[in-house]
Amino acid sequence: MATIDLSNIADFVANEGHGVKGLSEIGLQKLPKQYIQPIEERITTNTVILDDQIPIIDMSNWDSHNKLVSQKISNAYEKWVYFKTVEKYKHSKENSSTNNVRYGTSFSPKAEKVLEWKDYLSLFYVSDEEAAAHWPCALRDEALEFLRNSEIVMKKLLEALMKGLNVKEIDESVLMGSKRINFNYYPKCPNPELTVGIGRHSDVSTLTILLQDNIGGLYVKKLDSDMWVHVPPIHGALVINIGDALQIISNGRYKSIEHRVMANGNNNRISVPIFVNPKPSDIIGPLKELLESGEEPIYKQVLYSDYVKHFFKKAHDGKDTVDFAKIN
Repeated sequence: MATIDLSNIADFVANEGHGVKGLSEIGLQKLPKQYIQPIEERITTNTVILDDQIPIIDMSNWDSHNKLVSQKISNAYEKWVYFKTVEKYKHSKENSSTNNVRYGTSFSPKAEKVLEWKDYLSLFYVSDEEAAAHWPCALRDEALEFLRNSEIVMKKLLEALMKGLNVKEIDESVLMGSKRINFNYYPKCPNPELTVGIGRHSDVSTLTILLQDNIGGLYVKKLDSDMWVHVPPIHGALVINIGDALQIISNGRYKSIEHRVMANGNNNRISVPIFVNPKPSDIIGPLKELLESGEEPIYKQVLYSDYVKHFFKKAHDGKDTVDFAKIN
């Protein structure tokens, strides 16, 4: 069995590229101290609601129930922001260049005081040709298929959400001008109760479309509460949530929500989120239709790439990133 210098774990997992998968495979019996989260960052039975549910919306018959589904989506997002859309897709799992292909571990190891128990491969979509040239062949075709199959869901959801704001035409360039797909891997963890798979945060996207396996571990924070709700996997369902970009664009009418992933002591877990984003060069701010109707702007105009850089230069910190765009 391999041995490592436990005082230099960050070098082993990040710089040498072994990740937490490498840690898990050497048979650690005890969680390294670099991964032990402070008590306030752990989920306990005192902070979990057991009898609450995430709304489930069936989109398989969208055309025949367009108006009703649009209303349900708008209402669900305003109340919960997270919900599941039931659709049948073909999906695949599994793992590993340019700046558009990035493997990493934790979230931002250089900025974090405590590491997160996760490895990931992140693929920024430019074109099918660029993906063919640079994305790992082991998962390229499946990743592109998931992106293509999700396109109609993205558009229909955004149309419904814009309708809820009385915005008749959607600007696809700003709302879904770029896309990134991640492959997240959470290996079995010793002492999972002491760490997290992903810490508290909201996404910087417009929408996030998540495919998760059957292990579970995703928790969302109930609005206006310090309580957390588990989002159990449902076969054939995707989990969809609003990100910070749409909160800013909607002038706070739609809110991104904190979520986190717990580590698991018995099973490895895989999840595949698609982040639907503005283009990096886009300026985002409250929609002009909202301001023309008399709303006071809560957020200023910001360059989207600046917002994203601000998010990634620090450790996960709940919803603090959105303050970057707030008008003081």
